[in-house]
Amino acid sequence: MPSLNPERLPKHIAVIMDGNGRWAQQRSLPRIAGHKEGVESVREIVRTCREIGIPVLTLYAFSRENWNRPKWEVKSLMGLLAKYLKSGIKEIRENGIALKAIGDLAQLSPQVQNLLSRAIEETRLNREMILNLALSYSGRAEIVMAVRKLIETVLAGTLAPDQIDDRSFEAFLYTRGLPDPDLLIRTSGEYRLSDFLLYQMAYTEIFVTETLWPDFRKRHLVTAISEYQKRERRFGLTGEQVRRDKPSSRPKTT
Repeated sequence: MPSLNPERLPKHIAVIMDGNGRWAQQRSLPRIAGHKEGVESVREIVRTCREIGIPVLTLYAFSRENWNRPKWEVKSLMGLLAKYLKSGIKEIRENGIALKAIGDLAQLSPQVQNLLSRAIEETRLNREMILNLALSYSGRAEIVMAVRKLIETVLAGTLAPDQIDDRSFEAFLYTRGLPDPDLLIRTSGEYRLSDFLLYQMAYTEIFVTETLWPDFRKRHLVTAISEYQKRERRFGLTGEQVRRDKPSSRPKTT
């Protein structure tokens, strides 16, 4: 595996975990077998990020559009999520990881909502890493929600229209308080964002791999981070400006 520069690690990695169904199909197995193996990838990637020192990991676990899948598959996915929340919480808690979740969580089953709330509460004081699960999530829906809340704030008189800027808008997003993703990893070779963190990924570096999510393990993650570290992040500047000034984060608007 390539060696990593600890000074240039991404602060936030986002992952579109794609390819579970194809992994199962290639092995003449039911789709749920791919999802089950995908959970093992989740466990290993969470451990690896904690080991390497990645502050935030966001996993696209279930999109809003996924509700349109066959009912048996949705039920199976919710069952796997519940099982992970039950069995994985001990390791998450003991490793200093804080669990968070973003999305329309009210659409989840009462059982999953309860398990999720309990896991979030039990780990809220942990500071070593944040594991952020995107559940029943839609980037477009998140932006619309933020706009509605922003309008309500303006109508209530607590924010003037000329005070609206990037920071005031970001305060209404699910990801408020978190850094924007530095690196997006998408497995299975697909080149699209799939309605994931659309606002937050304005300057995110994208790494696409043909590896299917159930096969994605530590060495694949290290390779992705290594490729990220080779890139020059300009944020609209020239290469000469970046090399001279070496900005550590994207410019803030004022």
